[in-house]
Amino acid sequence: MELSMGNIQFYWDKETTSDFYQKVADSDVEHVYLGESVCSKRRELRLEDWLEIGRELTNKGKSVVLSSLALLESKSELATLKKVCLNGELKVEANDFGAVEILSEAKIPFIAGAALNIYNQHDLKVLLARGMQRWVIPVELSRDWLVNVIAGCEELGIREQIETEVYGYGYLPLAYSARCFTARSEDRPKDQCALCCIKYPEGRKIDSQEGLELFRMNGIQTMSGSIQNLINDLPSMAGLVDIVRISPHSMAALDWVDKFRNALEDKARIPLEGFCNGYWHKIEGMKAIQ
Repeated sequence: MELSMGNIQFYWDKETTSDFYQKVADSDVEHVYLGESVCSKRRELRLEDWLEIGRELTNKGKSVVLSSLALLESKSELATLKKVCLNGELKVEANDFGAVEILSEAKIPFIAGAALNIYNQHDLKVLLARGMQRWVIPVELSRDWLVNVIAGCEELGIREQIETEVYGYGYLPLAYSARCFTARSEDRPKDQCALCCIKYPEGRKIDSQEGLELFRMNGIQTMSGSIQNLINDLPSMAGLVDIVRISPHSMAALDWVDKFRNALEDKARIPLEGFCNGYWHKIEGMKAIQ
């Protein structure tokens, strides 16, 4: 199995983002995802900035992918999506079927992001014909579900043509909405948000009345309240998963790259206090199986 560093889903300033990817360049991941997948108003880095970072990472031997928006709401966002898909340099992770259409028409191979909600082998067969090379499984799916999908792919004769990627570490993207929850939490209208989410580099916590951290607000995105950590589940991915994704929420994600690499090599288990892995085990996502 190989490791990937997912795109930054939170709103970080340009300096922090650049510093992060300089460290990623020297990290032990084979694949790196770049770009904005949550909100088009986040413009600390423009497309050319992302491409420049991609060039630097490529020179360091990384396989670099540009992620697209998961929810498009305007013609201007569609125009930007076309520029991302037709960038001419980097592979693209399609997080919206508009991106799939653009890439398919241009006959450009792509990665199918988790936001496409692919649940069976028949979906994969259709997308494979459209140019898909890799899919990222929806974060709420279990190992058992993946086993069935992979078996279905083998029956259709497409198993060897598709790479499978799993969210191994990070806050899970659960849902998207046309509303901006972060702006609303500051009593701001979405169109006058003042880009307030930059003040919350790991999102805003949402607790239950009992004090349990349930979710994180990240602009229009709702994320899990706990970090999913599948480091102890790596052995169960053998023969099913090709790439395990580290989704960054801070510089600490870089430390987990080393921990995951070590776990892949020596199969050592670590305590999972404060983390979750329930979805992988077909139980409530917020729970943790040690």
